[in-house]
Amino acid sequence: MSPLSRPSRFRRIGLCVATGALAAVTAAAPALAADPQPVDQRGEAAVSAPGSDELSASALQREHEARQEAQTQNQARPQAPKRTYKGRVIAKPYLLLRDKPTRSSKVVGSVEYGTVVKIFCKTTGDNVDGNNRWYLLTDGTWAWGSARYIENIGAAPRFC
Repeated sequence: MSPLSRPSRFRRIGLCVATGALAAVTAAAPALAADPQPVDQRGEAAVSAPGSDELSASALQREHEARQEAQTQNQARPQAPKRTYKGRVIAKPYLLLRDKPTRSSKVVGSVEYGTVVKIFCKTTGDNVDGNNRWYLLTDGTWAWGSARYIENIGAAPRFC
């Protein structure tokens, strides 16, 4: 037998190591897929300080949808009832909705005076007439509206 047709001892050892590593990664994959986010001591997903780019409505919508999908997969745990927040638009003739909680961000829609809107959460943003709170609205599109022009109905929304 020629030396080229027979695998060397080092090549055989390398194949064994590679096979073992592949088996270890394959065995660990289900455990990694079950909990993709790190969890802090309170049992909540660890979240870094939000930057202006992380406060985009579409990013928060994707995060919310991912959480809902994860919750539907884990139906064995009892779920607390979802808290819904509502508000009434007090801006005349309408409130401009934006893609970020800033006055200079892109306008993505508007809501007429007196309309009752669903609020997902609140955050701080640009100051509008002395009020720096902004609400993420979930009526059809996920967009930010200044809390200066939205009157709460019931409890104030939670922070994002």
